[in-house]
Amino acid sequence: MSLTPFAYDLDEAQIRRERQKARELRASQWWKRRCAKGVCHYCQRPTPPGELTMDHIVPVARGGRSIKGNIVPCCKDCNIKKKQLLPMEWDQYLSQMHSQNNYE
Repeated sequence: MSLTPFAYDLDEAQIRRERQKARELRASQWWKRRCAKGVCHYCQRPTPPGELTMDHIVPVARGGRSIKGNIVPCCKDCNIKKKQLLPMEWDQYLSQMHSQNNYE
């Protein structure tokens, strides 16, 4: 039994396939149009399209797929902070950060 909730036991071949699909999506017009909006999905800050990164809402390592509904453009800061968190874990992290900022 895994200690990490919602983790999937994906083999390296599956992870490689999903990452290849992500690379293919990154080259698509769909992705270029998403980035052209110039807004981070998570923090909503304006970000130059060339600086937006691809993020899997549900990370590949946690069972996410490289499909349009699971991929969003985000700023590098959010992508680094989110790491491999699931949406509910990310929301919890943001709530904690918000609470800390309100007390400072």
